[in-house]
Amino acid sequence: MPHRSRHKKGRSRSVRPAHPTVPTWIQYTPDEVEQLVVELARRGFPPSQIGIILRDQYGIPLVKPITGKKLTKILEEHGIRQEIPEDLLNLIKRALRIRKHLEEHPKDMASRRGLQLVESKIHRLIKYYKRVGKLPKEFVYNPEALSHLAT
Repeated sequence: MPHRSRHKKGRSRSVRPAHPTVPTWIQYTPDEVEQLVVELARRGFPPSQIGIILRDQYGIPLVKPITGKKLTKILEEHGIRQEIPEDLLNLIKRALRIRKHLEEHPKDMASRRGLQLVESKIHRLIKYYKRVGKLPKEFVYNPEALSHLAT
C-alpha cells in the first residue's frame, strides 16, 4: 500500500516475529522483563528504544507475549507516562526542525511543503488521540508553545 504524501511505494518495513508466542530460548520471567522495561524507562529511553534494546541486547523479541501486556501499558502501571505520545512527539520535533530551517531559508519551497505534510499528520494524530483519550480535549498544537521540545 503506498504511503500518503510520499513518492515511495512503502513496501520497505521492519519485520515483526512471525509467531507472537514466547520463544523457547527466553530465560526471563515476566517480572524480570517488566523490571527491565521500567529500569530502561527511568534511564530516559522512549518506548521504541526500549523495545530495540530488549531485542538487541537481551534477546527479547516482543514484550507482550512474555508479560501479557504491551510495553506502554507496563509503563503506565508503574507511573511512567508520557504526556504526549511518542509518535506525535517525534512529528512535532520534526516540524520544529523544519520551521527552524525555514527561518534561515525562507524560499525553500520543498521544505515548506514538507512542513505542511508533517503538520497535517500532526493534526490527524491529535484528533485521533483526543478521540481515544490519550490527549486532553483542550490540547492544541501550537509550535511556539511547544518549541521547548526541539532540544
